[in-house]
Amino acid sequence: MDEFSFDTLALTLVALIVAAGFFSIAETAMMAVNRYRLKHRAQRGNRGAKLALGLLSETDRLLGVILLGNTLVAAAAATLTAVITKRLFGEGELALGLGTIAISFALLVFAEITPKVVGAAHADKLAPLVSFALVPMLKAATPAVWFVNLFVQGLLKLLRIKTTSDAGTTLTQEELRTLVLEGSHYFRGKHRTMLANLLDLEAITVDDVMTPRSQIHALNLAEKPALLRQQLATSYHSRVPVYDDTLDNIIGVLPLKSVVHVQQLGEVDADRLRPLLRPPYFVPAGTPLLTQLQQFQADRQRLGLVVDEYGELQGLVTIEDIVEEIIGEFTTQAPGAADSFRRETDGSVVVDGMTQLRALNRRLGTQFPLAGPKTLNGLIVEHLGDIPDAGISFKLAGQGIEIVQTVDRAVRVVRLLPPVGRASAPLQSTPERASSSS
Repeated sequence: MDEFSFDTLALTLVALIVAAGFFSIAETAMMAVNRYRLKHRAQRGNRGAKLALGLLSETDRLLGVILLGNTLVAAAAATLTAVITKRLFGEGELALGLGTIAISFALLVFAEITPKVVGAAHADKLAPLVSFALVPMLKAATPAVWFVNLFVQGLLKLLRIKTTSDAGTTLTQEELRTLVLEGSHYFRGKHRTMLANLLDLEAITVDDVMTPRSQIHALNLAEKPALLRQQLATSYHSRVPVYDDTLDNIIGVLPLKSVVHVQQLGEVDADRLRPLLRPPYFVPAGTPLLTQLQQFQADRQRLGLVVDEYGELQGLVTIEDIVEEIIGEFTTQAPGAADSFRRETDGSVVVDGMTQLRALNRRLGTQFPLAGPKTLNGLIVEHLGDIPDAGISFKLAGQGIEIVQTVDRAVRVVRLLPPVGRASAPLQSTPERASSSS
């Protein structure tokens, strides 16, 4: 290289370092780019985004041309540094060693760390831009890249490593839920919560939201007409399950709006009510909420009776129960119904023992496990292995609990001792779940 001047060699070395920086920034940007945003831009006609997607669909060839170029440039820079060092300081070992250190430092700072930091920070902007240069490079270097990849693919097969082109573009349901919850810049608080709840519908079953059997408001046609009239007059539901003698013998669902006409005509009794009944709609226990929502829509139903594998009634679920899991509770307080939550002056919260654990966690920020029992009473009994007496205090899932009242075979009133979940959480009275909804 004696025919080249020192200035020419120096400018060539700078150009090689810049080229190495380009390959580094291209590698990082292409690997760190948000592929969903890239697809969106490509669908809107952005040519650079389309080229980038094409390159990312063949990751082995893309990395092949980038690393091939980077390796050749780095080797040429090292050789050129040796030539410049020899011309300036001679062939001494110390001079060559210092030259090696100098070019290593220059490549590390200007061709590796700095470009890669910039590429990672601005990947979405840079990936489409560098694609314009990478595409012709890949076409020109296709034979060399193909030859190198022969050895790469052989080594991968030898190590039994499988590669997929779309491995970085698929998300599991949990990953998507995390993405939604952390997307505070893109979703407002309520929208973010609703999307996360919607993703949870597949993991939640009707057992988690149903009104339990013991709390179902139903009509017994075997009762005297006077009692039937009283129950109909005081009912705050739009649909009421009807049974004959025993709750296991559900014979239909009564729309209360159709009873008004019968009441105007005269006496209300079982014979007059039977023709008004609609066939009961049964739902298998354990049905995911998303599946049940689709079934309600397909069958044009709003109320379902949950039965177990033996056909025994377990509870009642309405379409409103499912909608509330998505958007939060919106039903009004039922007339005469007691509050399920009551905050005391000392910071404790008195709750109904039959309150669902999901409602407690959602409203108070507690961390009660949801995998087993569905109600606070069930969780307490399972934890203690016995029905506790009033006055007993203990900790469960990190929450202090005091038994206030036990009736028959169930815990009826419980006091959650302070601090309770999120101490600053707004406490609203939770209405007793209606057995049917308007």
